Amino acid sequence: MISIPRCSYILLETCMDDFSLIDLVASLISSCLDPPRTGVSLCAECADKSTQGCQTIEQKRTQTMIKQDLQHKNAFGNKLSRRELLKFSAAFAASRATLQATRALGLSKDDRVRLAYAGTYNKPIDGGGGNGRGIYLFKMDSISGELTLVKLAAEARNPSWLSIDPSGRYLYAVNEISDYEGGSGSVSAYALDAISGELRLLNVVRSEGAGPAHLSVDASGKYVFVANYAGGSVAVLPIQNSGALGPAAYSHQDKDSVGSTIPSDAPAGSFAFSGHDKPHAHTIQAAPGNRFVLHTDLGQDRIYVHRFDASTGELTPANTPFVSLANGDGPRHFVFHQNGKWLYSLQEEASTVVFFLFDPVTGSLRSEQTISTLPAGFRGTSFTSEIVLSIDGRFLYVGNRLHDTIAIFSIHQDGRLNYIGETSTLGDYPRHLSVEPGGNFLYACNQRSDDITSFRINKETGQLTFTGQYTALGSPACLIFLP
Repeated sequence: MISIPRCSYILLETCMDDFSLIDLVASLISSCLDPPRTGVSLCAECADKSTQGCQTIEQKRTQTMIKQDLQHKNAFGNKLSRRELLKFSAAFAASRATLQATRALGLSKDDRVRLAYAGTYNKPIDGGGGNGRGIYLFKMDSISGELTLVKLAAEARNPSWLSIDPSGRYLYAVNEISDYEGGSGSVSAYALDAISGELRLLNVVRSEGAGPAHLSVDASGKYVFVANYAGGSVAVLPIQNSGALGPAAYSHQDKDSVGSTIPSDAPAGSFAFSGHDKPHAHTIQAAPGNRFVLHTDLGQDRIYVHRFDASTGELTPANTPFVSLANGDGPRHFVFHQNGKWLYSLQEEASTVVFFLFDPVTGSLRSEQTISTLPAGFRGTSFTSEIVLSIDGRFLYVGNRLHDTIAIFSIHQDGRLNYIGETSTLGDYPRHLSVEPGGNFLYACNQRSDDITSFRINKETGQLTFTGQYTALGSPACLIFLP
């Protein structure tokens, strides 16, 4: 057994912001591990130096306590095994590395910040420019909602959708292209440093279809699901132990049954005709419980439901393999409510939300309500983009492109929606919406105006208030936060 003085712990607990003190304690512990030594102590001179960093933390009381402990050497010591000390040393080293990384980002221990990543387009799409260069790292001030650009984290080709695995160690990005290895799109895997935000490319694999537009990670963190919009297909990519991706474990091609070019439920005067030339898989995600995987096909006006074999990655049709939406309406994205039983589907060309009851046992969907995302009396063309829930599940938000608004809905106790208003995104063509993990702010990625706007969420009413902050970013496509 080895004795160390209690002052070691006092130093760590009271002076964690001072690197010199952390070095001192790390050195102190390291010296305990030398075989010839059975105890440690500091001379009076060292003790004086060790207290210099405590001026702002309970100054005199802490200094006195540390000096007394050091002067009494092992009088207040704790008996620890060599193995326990090795664990403490590793913890001290990690603490110092953490502080160094946060300092490098311009943060301190007490800053309430989150890291965020934005995917962008570097090739024009949907009338927007190709002004991005890849995936960008931001820090977010959780008090003001302000986003501050840290750096370009990874150069990449059209990383228009991003997802982080459940462990927070890996980030996956679609590359919305059609010329990778014989006419496919691709998916890139990155190792993610949750402290510094650094991304390190692990590998790139085929998405098994052209123009991937969406991906997600299953709850076990073992598979990535990808939807290929241009190719009309979906694939399941296994995640290896390193976080890199393997070749597809499963792929499926949507065929035939293309819907009308004129959406049934679009506003009067709408020319929102875009995706009914062929099948277009648009989004894919596991249902809560990880037993079923759902994907939309905009061109077919369908939501497919698959049983998911988590041991192989294979998808098989559920008892009811798909539900059909109104002809031509174009299901784009969907979101599950936190209760796991309500699903809200967003139709791109009709500008509607359809509320479904989801059976977590059979995977069946039953339509309960269809509601417009546009204000009463609207006439003309608009395309929806993204659908997100408030953290408490009481409100739902939808992005309207061309109308350039965020539609706000309250959610009744039975899951039905009530349209309660709209807020301008103060930008052009809001392609993506995201609510940060604290639930206080919503962000809109305005693709054509090259900016991200932020809004404070009133948790009582669901209403949005512009924070006054524009964050410049070329052709933003999506924004995600580290949990």
